[in-house]
Amino acid sequence: MKLAPILLFVYNRPQHVQRSIASLQANALAAESELYVFSDAAKDKTSEAAVQEVRSFIHTIKGFKQVNCIEREENWGLARNIIDGVTRLVNEYERVIVLEDDLIVAPYFLQFMNDALETYADEPKVGHIQACDFTKDPTLPETFLIKWTGSWGWATWKRAWQHFNPNGQELLNQLEQRRLTRRFDFNGTYGFTRMLRRQIAGQNNSWAIRWNASLFLADILSLNVGRSLVQNEGFDGSGTNCGGGGLYSSDLWMQPLPVKRITTVEENEEARKAFARYYHRTNSFWAKAIRRIKRTLRGDFGA
Repeated sequence: MKLAPILLFVYNRPQHVQRSIASLQANALAAESELYVFSDAAKDKTSEAAVQEVRSFIHTIKGFKQVNCIEREENWGLARNIIDGVTRLVNEYERVIVLEDDLIVAPYFLQFMNDALETYADEPKVGHIQACDFTKDPTLPETFLIKWTGSWGWATWKRAWQHFNPNGQELLNQLEQRRLTRRFDFNGTYGFTRMLRRQIAGQNNSWAIRWNASLFLADILSLNVGRSLVQNEGFDGSGTNCGGGGLYSSDLWMQPLPVKRITTVEENEEARKAFARYYHRTNSFWAKAIRRIKRTLRGDFGA
């Protein structure tokens, strides 16, 4: 099997990077996989020491077939860094596995991702592999197809990445013209369209919302998991997009997760309903109000 290179994007969190690397090294396929680490430059003086600590560490990484460190000479930000890194390497290798520095992976993560990339390599209707599940919904099967792209531990192919449109305004125009915003938002239970509007307005710089919209509009599916092989540790206040209050925590599945080709290549409507239930339960007005009251009672006055 042709193993995909692993792309890891890091910035100024040395402890997170070390834990992420350790979890990857626990994968049997790590020793046969190439690792590319993209290190962004410090945004300001306060980040310089942490960025340097990260860079010192990544040059000591062992346990992979080859380790390639790419150090940006200026601060690119996560979106530009990921778009450039994925574009460059997916064009070279045809497929990539992508991680950020706050993700912990299970011991069979690399096996699953490579199996999935190989199984669906010739299926144009599948363009994304997502290995994190935070819904913890017991009704979800081990794997399923859905029109939604998660960004915590994912993979794709060159043929699919060609659909990526970095122009948020064009994506929003298409969603509105085709009257797809409500479905894009899981029947109005989560504000993905609002997130895209905020990206257009410069209020966030999310590459992920544009990737999500690009595949959604192209009617291309994602292979998702109902047993999480990825855990996000970034909701500790250390990252750009932090917070969450445990809403997106996941339990790592520590056993092999087989990839069985789904023969009917269409969206699993029951899985979409499970996501809508989750978002309704966690993102409704009253759910948000109750969380804010609880945080206030704890003395947590953050956002």
